Amino acid sequence: MKLTKFTHACVRIEKDGKVLVLDPGTFSETDVALAGADAVLITHEHGDHIDVGAVTAALLADDELQLYAPDGVAATLRDKAPAASARIHTAAEGDELEVAGFAVRCFGGQHALIHAQIPVVANIGYLIDANVYHPGDSFAVPDGIEVGTLLVPIHAPWNKIGEVVDFVISVRAPRAFPVHDGLLNEMGVGLVEAHVTRIGARYGTEYRHLSSGDSVEV
Repeated sequence: MKLTKFTHACVRIEKDGKVLVLDPGTFSETDVALAGADAVLITHEHGDHIDVGAVTAALLADDELQLYAPDGVAATLRDKAPAASARIHTAAEGDELEVAGFAVRCFGGQHALIHAQIPVVANIGYLIDANVYHPGDSFAVPDGIEVGTLLVPIHAPWNKIGEVVDFVISVRAPRAFPVHDGLLNEMGVGLVEAHVTRIGARYGTEYRHLSSGDSVEV
């Protein structure tokens, strides 16, 4: 599979002529990421993970495009694009899906705690083809599987460096790449990635930096 990183949390995965896009949010280059997409996976409702306007437009422009998201997100999109409602599906923890030729398993269930006075929302982590795991905004470790490629939320209002490192060494994927880095400047990214690279390597994880627009084969 070819994996392309976009700004912040969005990634595009291509295989055998099919395109799967995860979390095309308002911080990302959604027009490029969604171009020619066959399916979209949304981890949760926050704007940095779904640009509702762009996703709605994509659903209305392509009557083959399929979308999977937690129930609340799916309901919102059905209201915005009733003509596409049959192609907007609910994803829940434990689901195993066939999405545009990709095998998808759903993990987690809720967003990491930001603050006691901020409601916790639904969050689904997606494992693609028993290989690539996008956790959304959660450090829930997928159980009963081996992850080949881990997408690591490098920075967020809900995490700290120690938790990022512990997530990487708990999953112990052979490969790891960054997501959720849009709020950091170069110094911040370098600081966090240095810890993840050094400590992750002790547990068998090779971490590699990707900038927006970079692609890798996984």
